[in-house]
Amino acid sequence: MQWSQLKKHKVVSTATADKVGKVDGFLLDPATRSVVGLTLKKTDSGSVVRWSDLVAVGADAVTVPDAAVVLEPDEAQGALADKRGSVLKKLVLDDDGNALGTVKDIDLDPETGALRELLLDTRTVSGDRLLGVGSYAVVVRAD
Repeated sequence: MQWSQLKKHKVVSTATADKVGKVDGFLLDPATRSVVGLTLKKTDSGSVVRWSDLVAVGADAVTVPDAAVVLEPDEAQGALADKRGSVLKKLVLDDDGNALGTVKDIDLDPETGALRELLLDTRTVSGDRLLGVGSYAVVVRAD
């Protein structure tokens, strides 16, 4: 599933069938090469739900057990949610120092959150090549 397809999905409690928020962003952990959480807007409280707390990521909505899984971000989540931790619209460099393009979207496994690919403006890069994300660029292992 591409991030552009997931963004703005409603987040719905399976316990109450109520909307608890709307997907606004994602928390990509470069160390695990996976999305470890989603940031939400339009919630009653909190702004982050951990990927492990999701029931499912579907074509039309994201389901969670109940609104209690929507929390305020801890320090680590806050760092990943920060603009510096975002990969979208950033330059991608390989570890040999070559520019590969700019991240336009990501492809992730909807069951596990694993990063499948970085979708660049001119090509795709396998998610298992991700080395780091910084304020200037995303660095990937060279081919």
